Amino acid sequence: MSNKTNITKHVANLVAYAKEKLGLNYYDAVYAHNRLLAELKLTEPTTPDETLPDFQTEIIDKIVDYAVEQGLADPKAKLLYETKIIGLVMPSPSVVMSNFDSLVRNNGIEAATNYLNELSVNSNYIRMPDIKKNIKWTAECPNGNLTITINLSKPEKSNEQVALERSMPQTKYPKCMLCLENLGFEGSYRHPARETIRIIPMFLNDEPWFMQYSPYVYFDNHCIAVSENHQPMSITPKTFTRLLDFVELFPHYFMGSNADLPIVGGSILAHEHYQGGKKVLPMFTRPVRKAFATNEYPSVNIGILDWYNSVIKLSGTNRKDIEAVAQKILASWRNYTDENVGVIAHTDAPHNTITPIATIENGDYCLYLILRNNRTDEAHPYGIYHPTEDMHNIKKEGIGLIEAMGTFILPGRLASEITQIVDIMTGKTPLNFVELSDEKHPLSKHLGMIIQLANDCGTTLSNDDAEKAVVNYVNNTCVKILECTAVFKNTEVGQQAFEKFLNSLEINA
Repeated sequence: MSNKTNITKHVANLVAYAKEKLGLNYYDAVYAHNRLLAELKLTEPTTPDETLPDFQTEIIDKIVDYAVEQGLADPKAKLLYETKIIGLVMPSPSVVMSNFDSLVRNNGIEAATNYLNELSVNSNYIRMPDIKKNIKWTAECPNGNLTITINLSKPEKSNEQVALERSMPQTKYPKCMLCLENLGFEGSYRHPARETIRIIPMFLNDEPWFMQYSPYVYFDNHCIAVSENHQPMSITPKTFTRLLDFVELFPHYFMGSNADLPIVGGSILAHEHYQGGKKVLPMFTRPVRKAFATNEYPSVNIGILDWYNSVIKLSGTNRKDIEAVAQKILASWRNYTDENVGVIAHTDAPHNTITPIATIENGDYCLYLILRNNRTDEAHPYGIYHPTEDMHNIKKEGIGLIEAMGTFILPGRLASEITQIVDIMTGKTPLNFVELSDEKHPLSKHLGMIIQLANDCGTTLSNDDAEKAVVNYVNNTCVKILECTAVFKNTEVGQQAFEKFLNSLEINA
């Protein structure tokens, strides 16, 4: 078969796939087929295979390779072109919204979110083969298990790609990765293509928002609620209302907000957005350590959660009362100082804020309020409640919403670095402190870790025992990182200070 005959078959297979897996209807499929022929400079179609081949390797990759060969696509931008091609066979945003609403009416909200999630996977908006490359395990810890992922789904950019990004002119459209204007955006070297993203509009606190799925999937059904207005992240009483509005609409999901200050906030503070999904994060499994109540709002159950950082859990059937207690805690915490335990609300800037998370559990509304503080000092230039420098070999980035709840996303470099450390502990690679002390050595950042492991376990372990020792070190470090974020430490003094804060609000045990 000639290249032209091959490509028309691949195009026909893509349209058939779109009808089967993306819900493209009959008439839109005819239209999309013609648009694909025009894009690829082809004159007439052919019929698809009776049994469709593998979508990625035998359909979409073949089309992209053909486009590169014919000079229709930039070989340095294959992913951008792939997204463009799949975008041509996607049902339109309005059709997806209509399908979603129909499923809500006839089958319930969970069926509707399953539809949108599957569409996101089948369209390669969520690149599941890449996500599956991530290394993931459960760290069994006495005070609450953690989920740990080494993120391999976002490969390191080559120097050539970085240079291309830098050479591209800066644009102001879309303003950021979250803006509504990303819907259908073709992308660039600096900005991912979004022809395949589909969203569901909604109102939170009577304001226009929309829900989409995260392309990175750090946990099951990882979704994002995004304000239609490009405005900075802020934690206010409206935040609690919006979060509880969301879980009323999607009771099978949780929804939480990153804090609104640097160091303790998320990676995108310029656009108001929340993150949520299935209730699978470790913090949700933990009981209340100590119960409290307030005479002003007796319907609200208040408790300090048995968790590594400082979490107040509010629950009950009276939503307005829960919001009122949350607002009272937020207002007080913004200005609360207890120098005996190092909590200072203001220096040259405000430091106290909250990471709030909403769920519905057994019919009760719940708000989890994680108390945060982003103050720095000479001894802690990265943050007093941030991982100390001896832990930066494992995790240096800010500890946001997801990790504060016990799901760690560790850098992909750790996969190869852990293997190299295991080789040292088995004796396969000789332990050479002089070489490891050289900043240019790929393991130099792990020198302290290697010294500790060699001292505790030696360097003649079996491969299995060496792997267990290294993983155990990573697990313990993640526990310590969470403990660093606690503004009230899990010590007798720290917990007394925690109770003192609650007592100041007339919340008593």
